[in-house]
Parts: sequence; C-alpha cells; structure tokens
Amino acid sequence: MTGVLGAPRTGGKSGTKGGSAGGTKRGASLRLPLALWALTRVVLLLCVFKVVTVPGPDVTSDIEQIYQGWYEVLRTGTYPMSDVTWQYPPGAALAILSPALLPFLGYSAAFFVLAFLCDAVVLGLLLYTGRRPGRALRGAWIWIAGVPLLGPTAYSRYDLMVTAVAVAALLAAPRHPRVLGALAGFGAMLKVWPVLLLVGTPRGRATFRSWSTAAGAAAGLLLLCTLAAPGALAFLNFQRDRGTEVESLGALVFHVARHFGWEGEARMNYGSIEFLGPYVSTVSTAAMVLTMAAFGWLLLWRLRARSFTTATPADAAFAAVLLFTTTSRVISPQYMIWLVGLAAVCLAYRASRMRRPAHLVVWATAVTQFEFPVWFSHVTESDPLGIALLVVRNGLLVAATLSACRILWRQTVVEPRLAVPSLPAQADPDRERSMSAS
Repeated sequence: MTGVLGAPRTGGKSGTKGGSAGGTKRGASLRLPLALWALTRVVLLLCVFKVVTVPGPDVTSDIEQIYQGWYEVLRTGTYPMSDVTWQYPPGAALAILSPALLPFLGYSAAFFVLAFLCDAVVLGLLLYTGRRPGRALRGAWIWIAGVPLLGPTAYSRYDLMVTAVAVAALLAAPRHPRVLGALAGFGAMLKVWPVLLLVGTPRGRATFRSWSTAAGAAAGLLLLCTLAAPGALAFLNFQRDRGTEVESLGALVFHVARHFGWEGEARMNYGSIEFLGPYVSTVSTAAMVLTMAAFGWLLLWRLRARSFTTATPADAAFAAVLLFTTTSRVISPQYMIWLVGLAAVCLAYRASRMRRPAHLVVWATAVTQFEFPVWFSHVTESDPLGIALLVVRNGLLVAATLSACRILWRQTVVEPRLAVPSLPAQADPDRERSMSAS
C-alpha cells in the first residue's frame, strides 16, 4: 500500500521538479535579452530627453517644431492642408494625436514614452513567438540590436509605431489572415508601406480573407477620416511634387557630379534636404521607373511562386519593402526601422532563410546613424566622407535587396520545380496476402 501510494508522490515530485527546471531554464533564456533591451533603451531615452547629447543636428526638434504644430492644427478639426511637409495618409493623424493619451506629460515627452511602449510591445511579441515550436529568438535579438543602432531617430519619428503594427500583422499571418488584413489596412492608412505585407499571403482562402479585410479596413478608416476633417487627401499633391532627397540611391549621381562642376544645389524642399537643379527630374523619373520595375518583379514572383511556408509572408514582405525603399527617391533614416522590424519577424521563423539580408540591414542601420545625424553636414556638402557613408549604407541596402529577392525566388519558385515528384506508392506484398486471406 505504501509502495502504491508512494509512486504517485514520487512521480508528482519529479514532475514538479522537471516543470520547475524547464520554467527556470526558459526564464533564464529571457533574462539576457530583456536586460540588454532595457539597457539600450535607457540609453535611447537619455538621448531623446537630451541628458546625453548626440553629435550633429538635434533629431528630436522635429517633434516640437513639426509634429506638435500638426497636433495643434488637427485639434481644430482639419488636416494641415497648407503645410507641404504633411505627406502622410490620413490615418497618420492618429499617431500625431496619440500624445494626448498622456496629458500629464508634455507633447514631446509623451511621444517618446509612447514610442518606448511600442518598442516594448514589439519585443514582447517577438519573445513570445520565439518560444513557440518552429520559431526562434533570433528575431528578438535583431530587434534588440537594430533599434538602438539608429540612435535617437528611432524614438523621434512615428515610424516605430507603424512598425509595431506591421510586426503584429505578420506574426498573426499564419493562423489569422483576417487579423493580418485588418492590421495591414490600418497600417497602410498610417504610412502606406504596410500594404506590402499582403504580397506573400498563400493563394486561395488566406489571400481572399486577408486582402478583402485589408481593403475594408483601409476604406473604412479613409472614409472616417474624410468625414471627420477636411484635407484628408491633401498629402497626395505634396508627395507627388517631391524631388531627389540627398540620402537616396539616385542622389549619389549628384554628390559625385558636384565635384565635376554640376550647377545644382542641396537645400530644404518639402520637408527634407533635396537636390535641385539640372537633370534632377531625370534621376527622379529613373527612380520611379525602378520602383515600377520592382512592382513588376513582385507580380511575376507572385504568379510563379509554387511553395508557401509559414515564413513566406514575412520573407516576401521583407523583400518587397527592401525593393521599394532602395528604389525610392527618398531614403530617410527612419525607414530603417521598417526594415529592422521586418527582418526581425523573418528571423523569428526557423523556416526563413533571410539571415544574410537581415544582418546586412542591421549593418546598414549602424552606418545610417553616422550618416544622420552625426556627420550629416558632410553628406549635405558632398565631401569624401559624406559620399563614402552613402556608398556604404546604400550599397548594403542594395546587397540586402538583391540577396532577399534571390532567396525568396529560389525557395518558392526554383526549389519546388527541382524537387523530385513523389512516386506512386508501391504495392505491399505482405499487405496484399493479408487482404487475400481475409
């Protein structure tokens, strides 16, 4: 009796110890990433609150001078229709107005705190996902490392908020296509690019559900914004008239041409430093042609792809955003936040092969902080240091783009074709004899 009763007790104790050991091990595996995240984010907060000064232009000044100005206009019930720097979809008003959620803080302080909270949400999603079967914590590490490499710019623009929406959408994609669609549609009304999250959805029911939900969410939010305040679509005219920004890939032509007598100049235009002068419109047109070519490649890939894994939506979104970022007339530093977030989601899936382009993006992010704000004066002057920074940063982006597209094409188009089709099952003699006997 004692032995019988003793067995369950022993088993129960050992089971408790095993569970406790497993929980302890899992807890220990999260301590280091959480500690490093907290340490790096404290440094970021010290930078944006100007306790620590970063060389170069004050990147936080736009919060007070631009965002808060838009905030005051939006509070009156209208969009900034006369401000050419307002170049965002109508849903961006929600991000600009979000500091009102923390009325006990000043506008800038509230904005920084909300950016910090969005950063924490992304980390939490990646850590939670990384502990599930078929997933990995590599994505969380990319996020931990990538965001602080951009410096105070990461918390001084609302792009981190948009990226948080995109990360949540892609992580929901395998099981909840409607959630992916709703978040992608909402994100597109914040800053357009999240619509690219839908490019890699599996054909059939998942695509129909996610795309239709995205269209409905975007249309609903657009209608709501249009009815709520005049000027919701004013951003279209301002965006159309932009030129070639000094940090873009095409701008390298003019940085070099300056040393050979080019008569143009670099000055503030539509909210950023752009090149103005001879042949600028030609280079801007060439950039738009490249963007259209990128769209054509994505369409071709979509038609030719034969195999979709759980990682394909994230991989395709990463490649698509890389394509459109690299070919854009404007590559602002905060765009790197999008790429870091999508790279992190890719590496959260063990099935993803995007490790190399993800690492290239992290390196490009590190160089970006030196390009802006640290040595931005060298960039605007087109001196050898400024040109070298742009060549390295944009070269890394081009390499990441080509690598990501090659990996995506090979994994979803080439390898399924090369796979040997499974042969018909051969008859089992023993099974046949057994069936005959019966």
